[in-house]
Amino acid sequence: MIRRIIHIDQEKCNGCGACAAACHEGAIGMAEGKAALLRDDYCDGLGDCLPACPTGAISFVEREAAAYDQAAVEEKRKRQAPPRPAGCPGHQPRKLKVQAAPAPAPGPAASQLGQWPCQIRLAPVQAPYFQGAKLLIAADCTAYAYANMHQDFMRGKITLVGCPKLDAVDYSEKLTEILKNNDIRSLTIVRMEVPCCGGLELAAKKALQAGGKFIPWQVVTLSVDGRILD
Repeated sequence: MIRRIIHIDQEKCNGCGACAAACHEGAIGMAEGKAALLRDDYCDGLGDCLPACPTGAISFVEREAAAYDQAAVEEKRKRQAPPRPAGCPGHQPRKLKVQAAPAPAPGPAASQLGQWPCQIRLAPVQAPYFQGAKLLIAADCTAYAYANMHQDFMRGKITLVGCPKLDAVDYSEKLTEILKNNDIRSLTIVRMEVPCCGGLELAAKKALQAGGKFIPWQVVTLSVDGRILD
């Protein structure tokens, strides 16, 4: 049948996951860092996901699609436990157990930030400190979740930070120019486990592909309570 159904523009999607959380029917999921319509018959065509998208990647189209199946949606809901919280999964309130800190060494710890500015949006495409640099691209929240961020990840690297959900931009174009125009020796991406950080990881990977250079790279994912997950 021909009916109204959502369409997700993969070029505009930044992988924040807000639409998946807003879809009460479970029609939207995340695939390879991007939002995707999982099943036509789960989409009721009402568009609760549209206002949740920060980049305007979701729209309505009229196309051949299976009819909305309320019974299938209800069955899916019964299988899901616990129910998903409303809003973006990255916004879910939770209380964290704070671990006892070891006795501090004498004197304040030295900052390992190697340049300024450090925000991706503010950093110049070319700067002397990029030449021969080991580049760290980190989500804004990582330094707050992981206590030894400076010593374990930032030391000896040039650090760029950002949040694709707060900035509502795709960083890939700028990161591509930084990689193309500078002698970057390696790339480390440190992100949080929340879906919106997928946009940061995806932008960095796109920049690596578009930059045309083969350099060592890795992705490190942190839990919201400060553990290294991978």
